[in-house]
Amino acid sequence: MAKNKVKKYKLKTHKGTAKRFRVTGSGKIVRTKGGKSHLRRRKSKRTKNQFTRMQPVESKKISKTVSRLAPYLKKYKANPNARSGQTNK
Repeated sequence: MAKNKVKKYKLKTHKGTAKRFRVTGSGKIVRTKGGKSHLRRRKSKRTKNQFTRMQPVESKKISKTVSRLAPYLKKYKANPNARSGQTNK
């Protein structure tokens, strides 16, 4: 007698979220600061240097939202598309 297979559906990832956030080894969600793409001549050297650092997401609400929008973010931790100051060539 054949078993009825229940089809499992794939969840779609919100691509903008997947590009902007990544997960650290300890499971924290981190992000970069906005405003580093242009108009950098008027900013100080210290300010420009702070744009390279990843900021942890402190808010539980935003962490929950990111987890829902990108359900496989924690499964694939090595996210090369997250903006960490490096570019893919």
